[in-house]
Amino acid sequence: MTRTDFIIATAVILFVAFCVGWFANWLVHRFSRVSQADVDQLERMSQELHEAEETRDQAITYLQQREAELTNQLAQTEAELSAAMDGLRDARHEAEEMRSYIERMNAG
Repeated sequence: MTRTDFIIATAVILFVAFCVGWFANWLVHRFSRVSQADVDQLERMSQELHEAEETRDQAITYLQQREAELTNQLAQTEAELSAAMDGLRDARHEAEEMRSYIERMNAG
């Protein structure tokens, strides 16, 4: 094999290797390419996720406000109950004093 034949054979082998590499690259990109429908679907899912997160945040805020209202209402109710119990205790004490007074007046 002469020097020229060797150079030509090497050039042909390198060209074939280049073509095989380029074809393999084209195949990989052809099969791994993301279609526009997939991109649209991902964008729609992203929008729906964002809306769901906003709805969740609104629900959490509403629940926190409602919990604060109910806690406040419970505290007011407990205060009213305590005041009513104090009033009832005072009324019972006063009624007991009146009974004692009446009994003393009837006995004496």
